[in-house]
Amino acid sequence: MPQGGRCEPPRGMPPAEPHRGHERMGEGRMAMTREGPRIARRAVLAAALLAPALGRAQVPDRPLRLVLGFPAGSAPDVLARLLADGMRAAVPAGIVVDNRPGAGGILAAGEVARATPADGSVLLFGEVGTLAMAPSTYARLPYDPSRDFVAVTEVAAVDFAFIVPGGIPGNDLAGFLGWARTRPEGVFMGTPGAGSPSHFGASLLAAGAGLRMEPVHFRTQGDATTAILNGEVQGMFGTVASVAPLLRGRGGPRALLVTGPARSPLLPEVPTAAEAGYPNLGFEAWFGLVAPAATPAPILAALDAAALAALAAPATRASIEGAGFRVAAAGRDAFAARMAAERLRWADVVRSTGFRAIGE
Repeated sequence: MPQGGRCEPPRGMPPAEPHRGHERMGEGRMAMTREGPRIARRAVLAAALLAPALGRAQVPDRPLRLVLGFPAGSAPDVLARLLADGMRAAVPAGIVVDNRPGAGGILAAGEVARATPADGSVLLFGEVGTLAMAPSTYARLPYDPSRDFVAVTEVAAVDFAFIVPGGIPGNDLAGFLGWARTRPEGVFMGTPGAGSPSHFGASLLAAGAGLRMEPVHFRTQGDATTAILNGEVQGMFGTVASVAPLLRGRGGPRALLVTGPARSPLLPEVPTAAEAGYPNLGFEAWFGLVAPAATPAPILAALDAAALAALAAPATRASIEGAGFRVAAAGRDAFAARMAAERLRWADVVRSTGFRAIGE
């Protein structure tokens, strides 16, 4: 069987071989806390009213650069561009989405952390991996999420789907697990990198199901998806937004569960993890804007208002939801609190697996 791609460590870190092995996962629910819809609606309405006065007065007077660690055409890239389109009216100098893939987004995060001047013209379109998981999954990072960044706005979240190649026996999760347990070598799970949500989702499923599993880590989600299409791995957790297009043809990959609290509108026929008998298998990827820590507060407030106003616009919300995401629209304080809580939660999860930090 082909080996998984090497994980690219950030510049200055020693190279690490792909980690393959059965991870033990402790108990603990990772279902994410969400604000009530009434509070969220009030927040975005207030932001929409404030944006014309506050946004135009304080946003940077040069083009705003949104840096993200994902390639063009990926699901996070689509989300970033939808947000950028919605914010253009509040940013007269324009917005550029700057794709800097590599090392699971760590290179992009390190670049933004060092950006000067910290005038709000360079923001990181960050996510759970770079902002909450990386401190526990890398021995050394070119940034410290709690020290080098300040929250701007939480944008959206997306659930994961567990998919298997066409031809694998079993029409549901129970059938797949029954087949997988007969394999002396266990099953190989594709991931877009060691220490990613996909990696720990596979570990969580294996631990809960008593399944022998080895992760195979690739450079990108696209590489892991190719391995599923070719039948080189037997399973993968991918975001609903990225895997839904793969499931339309007969005889191809199929989804056996989604990790959210409710079924996805993109995959309404696929049961939730709880419906499939694994209520503790709840996790999601979330995305948001952060700025270098020295960015002045008035600029942060204006950028937050501009982003919240964009997310309140019906057309932008419809486009984001149509791409498979849930609009979060959480402001600076709420997003800062969520990031802090998520770093603690993922530290506990990673510790329970016995995962050895990359670069040790």
